[in-house]
Amino acid sequence: MKHRTTPAAVALAALVTLDHSIARAQMAARLDPAPAPLTALAIVNARVWTGNPSRPWTDAVLVRGERIEAVGSSAEVKKRAGPSVKTIDAHGMMVTPGFTDAHVHFLDGGFALASVQLRDARTKAEFIQRIKTFAATVPAGTWILNGDWDHTNWGGDLPERNWIDSVTPNNPVWINRLDGHMNLANSLALHAATITRDTRDVAGGTIVRDAAGEPTGILKDNAQDLMWPVVPAPSIEMSLHALDAAMTYVAERGVTSVDHMGSWPDLAVFERAHHDGSLRTRISAAVPLSSWARLRDTVSARGHGDDWLRIGGLKGFVDGSLGSHTAAMFEPFSDAPSDKGLLVNTEKDLYDWTSNADKAKLQVIVHAIGDRAIHTQLDIFQRVERENGPRDRRFRIEHAQHIAPADISRFAPLGVIASMQPYHAIDDGRWAERVIGPERAKGTYAFKSLLDHGARLAFGSDWFVAPPTPLVGIYAAVTRRTLDDKNPNGWHPEQKISVEQALRAYTAGSAYSGFHEHEVGILKPGMLADLVMIDHDLTRIPPDAIRDARVMLTVVGGRVVYDRDGVTH
Repeated sequence: MKHRTTPAAVALAALVTLDHSIARAQMAARLDPAPAPLTALAIVNARVWTGNPSRPWTDAVLVRGERIEAVGSSAEVKKRAGPSVKTIDAHGMMVTPGFTDAHVHFLDGGFALASVQLRDARTKAEFIQRIKTFAATVPAGTWILNGDWDHTNWGGDLPERNWIDSVTPNNPVWINRLDGHMNLANSLALHAATITRDTRDVAGGTIVRDAAGEPTGILKDNAQDLMWPVVPAPSIEMSLHALDAAMTYVAERGVTSVDHMGSWPDLAVFERAHHDGSLRTRISAAVPLSSWARLRDTVSARGHGDDWLRIGGLKGFVDGSLGSHTAAMFEPFSDAPSDKGLLVNTEKDLYDWTSNADKAKLQVIVHAIGDRAIHTQLDIFQRVERENGPRDRRFRIEHAQHIAPADISRFAPLGVIASMQPYHAIDDGRWAERVIGPERAKGTYAFKSLLDHGARLAFGSDWFVAPPTPLVGIYAAVTRRTLDDKNPNGWHPEQKISVEQALRAYTAGSAYSGFHEHEVGILKPGMLADLVMIDHDLTRIPPDAIRDARVMLTVVGGRVVYDRDGVTH
């Protein structure tokens, strides 16, 4: 997903509610201080999956202050806790380490909760009507943003400005496809950015034009940079509200830590919230790879941060996305024989940035989706490792979606982490083979093949692009059953993995990918008390039922940040 700057004009008061959980997240945007730490909390009679290979299962855990004091039998924990400790009888419910979402766009997700909702618009008419309805709720001049539309829902025709100009006569519109790699602008927005038929094309991007050469309103990848300078920037107050809404939303889903892929202004928002004591989600904030020198100097002056807010990661891009036909492929797309996608940065720039960042001992995190893009970045990682010498660098490829078969075995020897989002497999699996064909699809979201070759997996969501719901992600990795239910046995079922493998990718795997494995990711004494209670043991229910399991309790550093039924009251 391409990073975007969300403007202040999208007010959290403009609520468009799709479900009760979104409404709760929106209404919770109050910037309340983080809850006070519990003195102690014991959970007994549970199915505790610790994630600790030396003791993966037990039935009780004791938290004291911000850390785990004991993990063991219910009898042991009750005796150690004593009568004064708040004790929860889990009645066989599952307890796991808190989930780390290894790839989110956290503020964008918070802002999107309050914007026009287009992800499930099934027809052109519904797409237009939702924009019309939303435009009626905001003042004239307000920019309408976000949206997360998916043109595959109505057959694949890209939306155009003339679809929506008549229903948005007073509001500039700049709404993104769900992957963030192309946006639709209406005529007001194009006029504000002075984008016309005479505007030159942009390297690493596309201005889609009609038969007469006029812009249709679709801007892909780097062409989006023509629009962003005229979009109003958010105020710090609105950004803090978006952050609060995002923290509430992910806590309900058991997410205790996130790796945020964003910008320096985003980091400033997180720092303000941390200073105010309002963080209740742990955040590792990555900034653009091209700004490696600024991050080097910042880390030198201030360090990497603490358990609540960390820096040190740099996010870059090789290519775009499959849905936008901007993923860089070795061979043309099956449905567009003259198109192989594109590189959004040059190989020279990617090498220079990666090499310099690595010399500064910063972590390099690179988006690569197409097989050519993944191969290109693996080559760069290999070259940099050889030139800069051995160290614990933990290079990451984000998404790693369409891997050439020969490249699957390269991840483990190079120590490259595959940071992947299982929900994309059951979403893109509805249409991906039309775009790349059945043969290339065999290397798509190759979870099992990567594990079989010794690679480390880190799982996340790519929220706002996909739901930040680890239980759905686990369901996706275990079943690979596409959202349209046309693959009941799994899309490329040979790539299914077990529940415990998926759990590990969302906990210890994601913790390792961010250098946090000594603090979070497993449940054992001395670790930070980040944990989740789930109403069913995911390993003992049918795989198809995993998506229906519910998070009952989320604890971060000994603090209850979500309690579905009030069991701790």
